[in-house]
Amino acid sequence: MAKRRIKLTAGDVSFNTITYTLFALFTLLCVFPFYYIFINTISANDLSSRGLITFYPMKVHLNNYAEVFRIRGIGAAAWISLLRTVIGTATNVLCTTFVGYILSKKILWKQKLWNRFFIITLYFNVGLIPWFLNMKNLGLTNTFMAYVIAVINPYNLVLVKTYVESISPSMEESAEMDGASTMRVFFSIIFPLCKPIVATIAVFTAVMQWNQFIDTLILMTNNTRLYTLQFLLWQYLNEAKSLVTLLQGSGGAMHIDPSRFLTSTSIKMTISMVVVFPILFIYPFFQRYFVKGIMLGAVKG
Repeated sequence: MAKRRIKLTAGDVSFNTITYTLFALFTLLCVFPFYYIFINTISANDLSSRGLITFYPMKVHLNNYAEVFRIRGIGAAAWISLLRTVIGTATNVLCTTFVGYILSKKILWKQKLWNRFFIITLYFNVGLIPWFLNMKNLGLTNTFMAYVIAVINPYNLVLVKTYVESISPSMEESAEMDGASTMRVFFSIIFPLCKPIVATIAVFTAVMQWNQFIDTLILMTNNTRLYTLQFLLWQYLNEAKSLVTLLQGSGGAMHIDPSRFLTSTSIKMTISMVVVFPILFIYPFFQRYFVKGIMLGAVKG
């Protein structure tokens, strides 16, 4: 059967042209900052430091990446960031999904009270000092557990709860009639059906865990082995000039082409690219779940 062609009017063509043009420009505005940073990391450092690299790379080389990965402690910091992202995301998603499922049950004792108990944390925060004192009293300073102990995000909880409420209760009721426990119903029926919203909050949580560095600054004062990649980035951004001197001195910079001399600009942009790349790599694999997960998780019915 031949597909039916829809005849477009002149107005439709004009509207589509304007729409595609605007979206193309918006996409360009979003992509260009990453492109600009990348071409500056692979271009001649002397040109980059003078702001001469704008639209295309010049005198391409990969020396900046090789030098950045020679920074002392960056490998261990990257490993800590990866561990906290994987473990923290897994525990956060599992706990948030389970609590969201429980809060969606109308038979839950004082359901409205518990819902308000979690939602109120979206509007009020205890502040930095009470948080630090609480973490210190719990013995969560200078320990890896401090990175993964916050296992429930109230915003994600609201999304999951609303999404679970959109699932037909007949599936859960039939499983309960067959003798399935609450945990069995959750892991065998509810959790698999929540794949779109789970993928959505997983990306949100992974980005938050990967980019976090304030907790390292405040809690890991006596344990440099638990420094994250983002914390080292923050340190190096503040000490870029001294870091350049250190790397040049350790690598015999006098014998290197002037275009490959490390500068504070090249250090900042290269480390930024190293930190951002993993998140840019993850997003395309979960993008197809975003629209469905957010729409069903934010609008009831």
